[in-house]
Amino acid sequence: MKKLEFCTLCPIKCGTNRTQQKGPCGTMDKIIVAKAFVHHWEEPCISGSAGSGAIFFGGCNMHCVFCQNYKISQAGFGKEITTERLADIMLELQIQGVENINLVTPTPYVLQIIEAVASARSKGLNLPIIYNTNGYETVETIEMLKGTIDIFLPDIKYFNDRAAVKYSKAKGYFLHASMAIKKMVEQVGYPVLDEKGMMKKGVLIRHMIMPDLMEDSKNILRWIHEEFGRQAYVSLMCQYIPMFKAIEYEEINRKLDDWEYEYIIAFFFKLGLENGFVQDYSSATADYVPDFDLLGV
Repeated sequence: MKKLEFCTLCPIKCGTNRTQQKGPCGTMDKIIVAKAFVHHWEEPCISGSAGSGAIFFGGCNMHCVFCQNYKISQAGFGKEITTERLADIMLELQIQGVENINLVTPTPYVLQIIEAVASARSKGLNLPIIYNTNGYETVETIEMLKGTIDIFLPDIKYFNDRAAVKYSKAKGYFLHASMAIKKMVEQVGYPVLDEKGMMKKGVLIRHMIMPDLMEDSKNILRWIHEEFGRQAYVSLMCQYIPMFKAIEYEEINRKLDDWEYEYIIAFFFKLGLENGFVQDYSSATADYVPDFDLLGV
C-alpha cells in the first residue's frame, strides 16, 4: 500500500516507510490482532444483551503510561493476519450473534480495514461497524473512512497539552481529537438507536476521568456542550486504575475518588448535557481488562 511507504495516517505524521520498519505506533504494514471475541462490557447501546464483536488490534499511536492494554498497545503482543482473514473474523463474529463489529485501536490499520470491511460486506456482513479510537486522529484519515464506518466511538482524554505529552506522548492531542470528532459527527451524525436501544449509527464520545485532571474533564465537557449541545451522547468513565508505568507518577498513582466522579457527573448536567452513560464505581478494577490470548484470531 503506497500510503504506508510514507505514513501520515495519524497526527504524528512520522513519514515512516511501514513496509520496511515499524512506526512510532509499533506497527508495520501487516495487521496484528490480539483477540476477537464477544465483548459484554461496553456501553449498553453497544453491547446490548448479545455482546459486541470486538477485534483488538496490536500497536497504538499513543503511549499512555497508564494503559490497561499495554500488553498489546506497547509490548507487541498479537498475531499477524491478512486482510482477508480480518474479513473472515468479522463474518465469524456475526455468526456468533453479536450486535456489531467493534474495531478497537484501529488507526494504524485504516487502509486494511477499509478493504476488509468491503470484502466482508460482499460476503454477507450486515452489522454496524464501530471505529473505537483513542481520539488521536487526523481529519484526513476520518474522511477516508466515509462509507466504511457506521459508528464512531472516540475517546477524548486530555484538554491540557502538557498532560497529553507527559502521560501519552501525544502532542497537540486536544486540537487533533476535537477536529476529528467534529468530522465524525459531520460524517455519521448523532446517535441513532433502534427499538431495543442499540446504536446503529452516529458518534458516542467517551471520556475517562483521571486523578489530578479534573479541570481537563470540565473543559472537555464544556467543549462538547458548546460544539454539539444537548444532542451529544457522552460516556463518562471512572474505570481508571494505575497500571503499567503509572506507579512512576505520584499524582495519577491512585484510583479516582468516588466524590470526584460524582462531581464531574453533576457538572455534566449543570452544563445542560442530557444524553449519555455512566459507570458503576466498581468498574475501576483490572477484572474488566481482557485476557489477550489470541482467541478468535
